[in-house]
Parts: sequence; C-alpha cells; structure tokens
Amino acid sequence: MKLHEIARQARALGIVMGENSGNRERQEKLLEMLHFNSGNFYQEIEMDDPLVQTQEDISTTEDVVGLHSHVYYEIIFIRSGNLQYLIGTRRYRIQRGDILLIAPGVSHRPLFLERLQEKYARIVVWVSPACAELLRTQWPDMAELNRLPCMLRTGDLPTDSIAAYEAAFRRGVREYTAAEPGWEAAVFANTLQLFVSLRRDFGSGRVAQPAAEKRELLDEIMSYVEDHLAGHITLDDTARQFHVSASTVSQLFRKRMGVSYYRFVTQRRLIAAKTLIKEGTALDTVAESVGFSDYSGFYRAFKQEYGISPTRFKTL
Repeated sequence: MKLHEIARQARALGIVMGENSGNRERQEKLLEMLHFNSGNFYQEIEMDDPLVQTQEDISTTEDVVGLHSHVYYEIIFIRSGNLQYLIGTRRYRIQRGDILLIAPGVSHRPLFLERLQEKYARIVVWVSPACAELLRTQWPDMAELNRLPCMLRTGDLPTDSIAAYEAAFRRGVREYTAAEPGWEAAVFANTLQLFVSLRRDFGSGRVAQPAAEKRELLDEIMSYVEDHLAGHITLDDTARQFHVSASTVSQLFRKRMGVSYYRFVTQRRLIAAKTLIKEGTALDTVAESVGFSDYSGFYRAFKQEYGISPTRFKTL
C-alpha cells in the first residue's frame, strides 16, 4: 500500500502519521486499526511517487519497526535520538547529523536497546531504482554514490556541516509537503544537490567511516545465519556452534531484537528472497536458495510477512 493511502486511512481514524507519541502497545493497536501487522508494517509500504519522496518522522517511544528491506533506496538523516541502527549484520550507534544510506534489498531496523533520552527524529528520503538509474545515466560520476559507506557522519566534516545538511533535507520535506506548482521538480533538484554534496564530502575517502559497535554474541549469530540461509538452520545447531545453550540464544533474540530466533531467521530468508525475485530468479529456485524445503511453505511465509504473493511482488 502507498503511504498517502495509509495516511488517508489514519486521518479518518484521527491518527497523525509521522509522529509516534504513545507506548508500544498503543502503536500496535493503531496499526491493528489500520489493518497492518506491526511486525511487517514497513515491509508493505510502496512509494507514492515515481522518483523521490521525503517525509519527517518523530518517535518519542520505542518504535514497532521490525527487520525489513525496501525495493528502493532509503536515505535517513538523523536529527536526534540515542539508539543503535542495524544495517545488514552491523550495528551502529547513531548521533545527530548521521546519514544512513540503505540500498534496495539491505535488511535494516532501529534498535532501542536503552530507554530513549530524547526523541528519535529523522528525515527520510526514498529514491526509486528508476531515479537512481536516471542519475547514473545522465551523470556517470553519481555512480560513485553506490560505493559510499552505509553510515556517514557529517559531524566529522568542517563546522556547520550538520546544519547545512539538515537545512537541505528539511527543504525537501517543505517542498514535498506544500506540493505547490513545480514541487516534483524542486524535490528532485534538491535530492540531486544532496547527492552532489555527499559525493564531494564523502566520495574522496578523506572522512573516515564511523566504526560499527564492538561485535558481541548477537552479531556473530546474525552473521552465521546470513552465511547459512540456504541450509537447515536450527536453534540447537546454532547454540552448539557458539558453545552456548539454546535458551541463551533464544533469550538473546527476544531481549535485543524483540523477536524469536526462528522469526529472525525467517525474516532474513524472506528479505533475501525479495532480492532474488527482483533479479529475475525463478520462484521455485528462490524458495530453495533461501532455505525453504518446498515452494508452498515459502509462499505461505511470504504472504504472511508481506501481505502479497511472491508473484504479485515480482510485478511491483
């Protein structure tokens, strides 16, 4: 479902999209009113616009966002928030001015491992694959953006860089929200200027990439799952691999990720499946490649997670 359709339904129920001011239970109740599964809400959102769209989001409590990926590029400018962010199998502690560059098919989610001391405020830009291809075709130098790290720290740039980037991101939101004549061109032009700035500031490699958090047992297990998606992964086998008990692994995922170990494995398999589907891989082969014993089991899991069939997803 497209974002404007979700917003329309929310307004009819008196819900303000883009701002989370309730506790987790209230958020889940609101999503239930909108007929969304809180665990896969972000999986189901489609872009409203063919090239670029942008919005500002604010959370004052832990979000209900689960592990997910998109078929488009996502750029997140962090305005505030004391939390970590999982991109792939690496965790990063974010700070004001950080920019997250998340490519299509890359799994990610915020991690609320401690109580929020300040609101989690961010500006999000979605860029369609068609827009990215247009940029690469017209301006080949922009292809360098694909080689940038997934985490950029504007705070490591010269003074006032955070304010300059924030102003640019907010300008895009104002244009998109006001929707005055020519706003589509203005949003595209603003996004292009952002890309140019990112290319100049970070493409040279002069600014060091922020280090990921020190690896812990959770990180090692996530990497193990990533490397064995096509195989038969069990909780007991994973526990033996890391010389801990099955209950230790289970409790670790419940406490840190908010989901069971098997739920996490299924999420990772389905995210990998989405990428293979978009690459044109036959659906039967996709199911086998990501560890499902038969297509029917894969179909049921995919439909339950995303609300659509693999065949329907292929056409999006």
